Amino acid sequence: MTDGIKVATIDDVEEGEAIVVEPEESGFDVKIAVFHSDNDEWYALDDTCSHAEASLADGWIEGEEVECPMHTARFCLKTGKVLCMPATEDMRTHKVEVKDDEVYLYPGVPADEA
Repeated sequence: MTDGIKVATIDDVEEGEAIVVEPEESGFDVKIAVFHSDNDEWYALDDTCSHAEASLADGWIEGEEVECPMHTARFCLKTGKVLCMPATEDMRTHKVEVKDDEVYLYPGVPADEA
């Protein structure tokens, strides 16, 4: 899927918070977490932690990092890279764009293609 889908407006998600986009909405095969970082940037990763069945959208966001709420694994929001154990597998990123005041998600398009 290369077309972006509107998932929120910038006022819908406070800085330091995230929303979950369900497969039914995105047309993608997994839930996707869309993060509004505390540095006012937008990122998206697969929602389920690569270490355990936990929602990263429920995690703690600081700068360009999210910490899993279950076992404190941390991931880079920009690249999806694992930053600390117990996770060992990187997360898949998805492109996010803000156009005017609307947030668009491009499921399956890596963030580095943004």
